[in-house]
Amino acid sequence: QVQLVESGGGLVQPGGSLRLSCVGSGFVFNLYSMRWFRQAPGGQRDLVAGINRHGTPSYADNVKGRLSISRDDAKNMVYLQMDSLRPEDTAVYFCNALNVITEREYWGQGTQVTVSS
Repeated sequence: QVQLVESGGGLVQPGGSLRLSCVGSGFVFNLYSMRWFRQAPGGQRDLVAGINRHGTPSYADNVKGRLSISRDDAKNMVYLQMDSLRPEDTAVYFCNALNVITEREYWGQGTQVTVSS
C-alpha cells in the first residue's frame, strides 16, 4: 500500500536547524511532485515548499532563504532542510505527494517541529 513516512522532527532552539526526511513507497515516486505542508495548533495546513518531478523547487514567501527542499528519486526520499528556525515555525510538518496529471495525492502522518528556548 502507499506510504509516506516523515522523520526528523523535534525540539530546537530559535536560530537552530533541523532536517526533515520523508520516504515514499507503494507508488512511482519520480512521477510525483513532492511537497511539505505545515499546520500549527488551531491553524490551517499551509504549503511551505514543493519540488516538481524535474527537481525545480518552490517556497512560500515566509520561508524563502531559510528552508530548502530536495529529493533523491533513487531512494524515494524528499528532504526539508530548515535553518534559522523561529518560534513561528512550530507546527506539525506533513509530506505530500501529488501527481499533477492524475491529481492523485498522498499524505504522510506528520512530524512535530517545536522551536522554543
